[in-house]
Amino acid sequence: MAAIFDMDGLLLDTEPLWGVSMLKIARHYQVPVGTDFFKYTTGLRIYEVTEFWKEKFGWPGTVTAKQLAEDILDDIIALSKAEGGVMPGAEACLQWLQANKTKTGLATSSPTRMLNELIGHFGLTGYFAAMTSADTALFGKPHPEVYLQCAHALTESPWNCIALEDSVNGMISAKAARMKVIVVPEPARYEDARFGLADVKLPSLEAFNAQVWQSLQ
Repeated sequence: MAAIFDMDGLLLDTEPLWGVSMLKIARHYQVPVGTDFFKYTTGLRIYEVTEFWKEKFGWPGTVTAKQLAEDILDDIIALSKAEGGVMPGAEACLQWLQANKTKTGLATSSPTRMLNELIGHFGLTGYFAAMTSADTALFGKPHPEVYLQCAHALTESPWNCIALEDSVNGMISAKAARMKVIVVPEPARYEDARFGLADVKLPSLEAFNAQVWQSLQ
């Protein structure tokens, strides 16, 4: 069996920083959005988010939706390096999989340049045989494409892969790819009934062990 990890919120403590960067750049360009608008773009990739903003809200000036997205990416990458970190138990989990000669990949909705910069910055690159981003896919999560791409890059059948996720959309994406799923929800959403779709639910990656992995074989 191969393992495929999500990045934001599962491997790296970067998920809350997205909102900070998006609001900061939106205000800079006088885009009239607030946190209450995030519910309309949950699950969208950042380039889709700014296209949605342009269509629904507009803004003064000539900045394009693409440039707005690039500025948000610049900010979130810098902020993640300064304030983010590796989630508890993540590196120990990766080390165990590596010691047990398990093929390991990464499948994220974050853009490729963010993926490469942050995984490199936090010293995790060497754990992954393949890393795929939804910005090279036609569809983002919850569509299964990014997980299917990663399984293909690992030369594994999807049904021989176990995905590790923290979000409902990510879990649905992996399940639609016919993978088993270990889900590690953030504490505020731990009791969300939708996570019942997962094969295993853990309070954190610190709870991952050989028994959890073997239970999915």
